[in-house]
Amino acid sequence: MLPSFAARPQGGGTAPCDERAVFTAVVYALTSGCVWRHLPPTFGTSPATAHRRFTVCIEAGLWRRLHRAVLDELGARGEVDWTSAIVDAASVRAKRGDR
Repeated sequence: MLPSFAARPQGGGTAPCDERAVFTAVVYALTSGCVWRHLPPTFGTSPATAHRRFTVCIEAGLWRRLHRAVLDELGARGEVDWTSAIVDAASVRAKRGDR
């Protein structure tokens, strides 16, 4: 599901990163609340690379596809309880009209 990354046409840059390490760093930053610039060096990728790949993943729609794949897998196993849900009002467009 991860977007593929090709060498830059203008050349230069650094050697390709381990995609799994970059993804792990991104997930760590998202789940821990860690600021990008404070990512531990143990991930083996720079904070700038992790943030850049995060942005590319957003643009490619990865997070939505990944979320759907997890829900589909859990649903197929009967491990999703659909009796309750949370709706984020910030993502639902307000209706216009009578107040």
